[in-house]
Amino acid sequence: MPKGYWVSVYRTISDPEKLAAYNKLAGPAVRLGGGRLLVRGGRVVAADAGIAERTVLIEFDSFEQAVAARESAAYQEALVALSDGVERDFRIVEGID
Repeated sequence: MPKGYWVSVYRTISDPEKLAAYNKLAGPAVRLGGGRLLVRGGRVVAADAGIAERTVLIEFDSFEQAVAARESAAYQEALVALSDGVERDFRIVEGID
C-alpha cells in the first residue's frame, strides 16, 4: 500500500507566535494520527522556478491515514491556533508503492 505524505511549504510567516502555538498542538495531533516528521525547515536548494522556502514533510502509512489525520479534531484545533499567522501551500500526496 502506498504511503501518504503531507507537504507544507511556508511562503511567509507573519506571526511567529501563532506558528509556535500551532506547532505545540500540531506535533501531538500528527503523531496521534500516525504521522512521522521527516523534514522541518533546514537547508533548501531551489532550482528552475522554485523558491527556497521553509518546507515540512510528514509521512503516514497510507494516503487515507494522511487525509484522516488532517481532518482530525486535534489537527483542526491546531489550524485554529495558526489561523492567518502564515501563508503556506499544503498538500496531501500519495507515494509510489
